[in-house]
Amino acid sequence: MEKCLLLGNGGREAVIAENIAKTYSLYSVLPYENPSIVEYVKKSNGKYIVGSPFDKELVKKFIEEEKIEVCVISSDNLLQDGLIDLAKSLGLKTFGPTSIAAKLEWSKTYALDIVQKLAPEMVIKNFEISTEAELEKAMENYPDENFVVKPEGLTGGKGVKVGGEHFSSKEEGFAYAKECLNASGKVIVQDKVKGSEFTVMVLTDGKNVVPLPITFDYPYRYEEDKGPGTGGMGCMSFSNGLLPFLEQKDVDECVNLIQKTINYVNKDSLEFTGVLYGGFFKTEEGIKFIEFNARFGDPEAMNVLNALETPWNEVMENIFNQTLSTENCKFKKTNTFLVYIVSKEYAVKKNNEPVIFKLNKKQIENKGVKIYFANAKEIGENEYTSVSNSRLFALEKTGDNLEELKKEVYKVIDEEVDKVLDYRKDIGEIYEH
Repeated sequence: MEKCLLLGNGGREAVIAENIAKTYSLYSVLPYENPSIVEYVKKSNGKYIVGSPFDKELVKKFIEEEKIEVCVISSDNLLQDGLIDLAKSLGLKTFGPTSIAAKLEWSKTYALDIVQKLAPEMVIKNFEISTEAELEKAMENYPDENFVVKPEGLTGGKGVKVGGEHFSSKEEGFAYAKECLNASGKVIVQDKVKGSEFTVMVLTDGKNVVPLPITFDYPYRYEEDKGPGTGGMGCMSFSNGLLPFLEQKDVDECVNLIQKTINYVNKDSLEFTGVLYGGFFKTEEGIKFIEFNARFGDPEAMNVLNALETPWNEVMENIFNQTLSTENCKFKKTNTFLVYIVSKEYAVKKNNEPVIFKLNKKQIENKGVKIYFANAKEIGENEYTSVSNSRLFALEKTGDNLEELKKEVYKVIDEEVDKVLDYRKDIGEIYEH
C-alpha cells in the first residue's frame, strides 16, 4: 500500500483524509491533533507528527524518513508557500498546484488579467489599484457605497467586502480599500452586480478536466446571508449536479473558462493539477466571473467527495497518468447537505479564549450523520476545545431527498450539539444577491 502525505488540517482535509485512508496509508504533519484526521491516519496504519506543515525542513525529513510516495495538498496558504514544489522536488507524485500555479488564488489581479484575456465578457467592471491616487480616481465612479472591495491576497474567505452589506457608506468602503492597498500594495474595486452566486469546481490532471457536482455555499455569518463574510457556514448539492437557477449551458461556459485557464497556466510546464474552483454570478447580463481558488472549497469538498463514486486512488492514478475523464471519475446522482458548527464569537469578534464543548461523536454517527472536525481537538472523553476562532466541525448527510436530509441534520444538531455553540438555521434556502 502506497504512503500518502496530506498537509492541511481543516474540515476539507478531514474528508480528503477519509478518502485517502480507504486505499493508501495516510501520513500527516498536523499543527494540532484534528480528531478526524488522526482517526483516519490510525485506521490506515499510517503516521502523523505534531508540528508546522509550513516547516519545510520538518516536512522534508518526514517524507524521507517514512519513504512517502504521494502528496496531496488542498490548503491555500500551503500551496502559496510552495509545499507541492517541495514534494515534487523529492520525487513524489503530487495532487495540487505549484506555488506559481496557485497564484490564480493568491493574486486576484493575476487571475482577473487572465480572465480578461480569455473571456472578457465574463469580467465585471473593475479597477486594479496600486496607488492612493488611483484609488481616489476609481472612487469618482461611485456616487454611493454600491461597490465591492477585494484584497489582493489570501484572506480565508473573509476579505471581500460588499457595499450595503459590509460597509454602509462610500467613505467606509474607501477606508477599507485604502487599508487593503496599504497591506499589500494592490486592491481591486469592482462594480456591485445583482445575481445568484455559485461555484464550479473541476478535478484536473493538468490537461483534462472533470466537473464536480455544483454546490451552493453560505458564505455569510448569519441567517438570510447577513453579517460578515466567512468561511462557508453550510453547503448543499442536488442529485442532478446543478442548482435550481442554473442550466447545463451555464456550467459549460464556466468549465470552458476553467479549461482555458488551466491550459494557459500549464502552457510552458505542468504547474497545475488537483482542483480549480471558480466563483461565478448568474446575472441578467450573463455569467460573470468572481474569483478562482486553487483547491477544493471548504465546506464544498465534504459535499462533493461524499458524492464521489469512483475510488479515490483510481482518481489519483488517472491524475498522475494524465488520463482523467468523466468515464473514470464518476459521481453518484445524490443530494448532499452540510451545516458547519462554530463558536458564538466566530467572525464577529476576535476571541482568544478557547471554547470548551461537549460532543458525543458516536451518537451523531449512529444517527446516520457524518462529522468532520476542523479547528478543534479532543481534550477528554466527549470533550473538545477550539484551537482558533474559526469553524469547529461540520455535520453532513447524503441521500435521495434533500428536505429529509435537512430535517435529519438539524434534528441531530438540536439533540447533540452543545448549546454554547452556534450555526446558521437556514441552510437549504437559496438567496440572491
